[in-house]
Amino acid sequence: MAQNKQQSFGPVALSATLTTNLIAPAAAGAGGVGYTATATYILLRHIRVSNKSASAASFSLWRGATGANAAGTEVVGTGTFVQPNQAIDWYGQMRLEGANGFLVGGASVAGALTLDAEGEVGLV
Repeated sequence: MAQNKQQSFGPVALSATLTTNLIAPAAAGAGGVGYTATATYILLRHIRVSNKSASAASFSLWRGATGANAAGTEVVGTGTFVQPNQAIDWYGQMRLEGANGFLVGGASVAGALTLDAEGEVGLV
């Protein structure tokens, strides 16, 4: 019987580079003796972006290839401002898997915003 593991991701300070890889599943690779490890997937259920600074700052998140923020792949907070000492929460279900399973993004001000997330990690 398969069982996913509950997992927290972060905290990670968002940089001003909007193509920063923030969360991604592990790829398949060599395992122990006699088997090869299976790739994993991530089910994100909650994302919180907190502003720890004294000024408003915006953030944008994309789901797609590593280091990419192509048009049409925006998923959360496209240019959304977070007021000073406040947070924005996203709840849902987002699956990250394979080569296009990266959560990528950044902020308008480096180090002003922090991303935390919760979800599950499972085997493909």
